[in-house]
Amino acid sequence: MVLANDKDSGNEIIADPHILPASHLNYTNGVAIFAYIDSTKSPIAYITPSTTQIGIKPAPFMAAFSSKGPNTIAPEILKPDITAPGVSIIAAYTGAEGPTNEDFDTRRVLFNSVSGTSMSCPHVSGIAGLLRTLHPTWSPAAIKSAIMTTAMTQDNNREPILNAFYTKATPFSYGAGHIRANQAMDPGLVFDLSVYDHLNFLCAMSYNATQILSFSETPYRCPSKAINLANFNYPSITISKFNRTVTVTRRVKNVGSSPSTYKARIIKPSGFSISVEPEVLKFNKVGEEKSFRVTLKSKQSSARKDYVFGELIWSDNQHYVRSPIVVKW
Repeated sequence: MVLANDKDSGNEIIADPHILPASHLNYTNGVAIFAYIDSTKSPIAYITPSTTQIGIKPAPFMAAFSSKGPNTIAPEILKPDITAPGVSIIAAYTGAEGPTNEDFDTRRVLFNSVSGTSMSCPHVSGIAGLLRTLHPTWSPAAIKSAIMTTAMTQDNNREPILNAFYTKATPFSYGAGHIRANQAMDPGLVFDLSVYDHLNFLCAMSYNATQILSFSETPYRCPSKAINLANFNYPSITISKFNRTVTVTRRVKNVGSSPSTYKARIIKPSGFSISVEPEVLKFNKVGEEKSFRVTLKSKQSSARKDYVFGELIWSDNQHYVRSPIVVKW
């Protein structure tokens, strides 16, 4: 069987364990084959022995089936957070069912090629476990921050990561980018969150006292002052209802090996001006925290109907702490 992708599946090839002998083609090659079949009365094909290919370009690119943003529950929080390997991953497999999960599949294998969040998640979980071992005092939020701020957004062509249709992907596809374990071990700075930050997040989401008690274990009284979720100390900045000007606050902690000075660099979203105050953060010791403000301005409300994307990068010339910026009028 020759299985050709439809347009929605794009150029993504998945090593599925077909029942029939099968060749899987991407959309571009499928179109070419159908054109050839239609061009002759006696189409001819042959199959060569399979070979292992390495160094395929472009890689990585986003799977067509990958979940995409924006976040419909809390638009002020960018989702997804991160992307990780999740297509055609060779993994140990149960002997309780066949590789296709179909009842009629009587085959049994020790290893299977599996795709999905079920494969991407273990990569991230394993890296989180390694970071916890390396930094046992880090909070879960610090671990997440280290993973997000050190992620990459370029492929092995040194071009922006693409989606399955070979068009430029966005943070709504990959979040902060593709995970890099080695860089996450030494992020330089982290955006940390306490238990109370998370409880205040639930308050902002209109959870009542009974619901919050399920998370807090002891009664928690929400602050009397309204909570602005745009100031939630997340490693990304998302403004879903921008109107001419907005200022958000973040705080970062120095988790490097020594005192250091970081300077801010901005990649502006199209149609926006951005300023950072202060532009330089000087940390006199490890563990020190400092706050900064990011102000976005724009007058082009009529021209901007969709989200636009930028970046904030703090660097001491050794670490590069990158936060996606996502804005919509």
